[in-house]
Amino acid sequence: MNSEPKDYADATDDDGAEREISSLICDGLAAIELPAAQRAGLRQALLERVGESVRRHARLLVVRNGDGIWRAVKAGIRAKLLWEGPEGASVLIEFAPGAGLPVHRHHHLEEGIVLHGRLQLGDLELGPGDYHVSPAGSRHGRISSPDGGLAYLRGTSLGRAKAVIGELLGGLVPGKGPAVHTIRANQGDWRGIAPGAEERIVWRDGDTVSRFIRLAPGSRLARHAHAGNEECMMITGDAFFGDLLVQAGEFHLAPAGSEHGEVSSDNGALLFVRGRPPLPLPPGP
Repeated sequence: MNSEPKDYADATDDDGAEREISSLICDGLAAIELPAAQRAGLRQALLERVGESVRRHARLLVVRNGDGIWRAVKAGIRAKLLWEGPEGASVLIEFAPGAGLPVHRHHHLEEGIVLHGRLQLGDLELGPGDYHVSPAGSRHGRISSPDGGLAYLRGTSLGRAKAVIGELLGGLVPGKGPAVHTIRANQGDWRGIAPGAEERIVWRDGDTVSRFIRLAPGSRLARHAHAGNEECMMITGDAFFGDLLVQAGEFHLAPAGSEHGEVSSDNGALLFVRGRPPLPLPPGP
């Protein structure tokens, strides 16, 4: 088998040709001067499109990674409020290595997802992507993180001093209360809901459903309306909700009565969503 050594002079020639082609393409992309009336028309159309987008998204809330204030819960633990609703607050909570929360009894149904690191709930160890739900009245043992961790909690009393005191006092009462449940990141069945999109339901509470949605790159979900408040935590990747981009680690709330434009993802995404089933809307912008 003959193998000719690579001619680096040829490679240099190839690079020069590529630069020349790129230069020709850039010259062809030079700005074209438009008549004043046409420029004004394009500008007006663009401003109208932006205004319509702002109106459509006015009621939607996004808490970006750099938004909000982290507040100390106790030594080694801090939390950032994302949203406070009638069924408790949604927060990000961060544990320093070795930090822990004491025994407590839940006032609301509380859901939690580990985002980074690991958490220890008594004898139960939770890792990234694991889901844990504690019904109202259930009793939690000490929660700690040997090496540090970050979690998303929904339905917590953190931030409400009286409610937190009530949960701590409730933890002193004997009895575990309703059973808690854990679903590992690799457990559960995925169901297709659109080409390239799947859902995994982890909890039902009347007509409210908690689910993970997995979007493949290029997948889309149809525009829809919300009969109740819908909370979304972007676990990995990113997705557009209409013109609104939500990235990993960010929280999104669509209030009752609001609408979502088409949901799409260029890079793929995994998100946690809690709310009533969406109401379909006719195709539109």
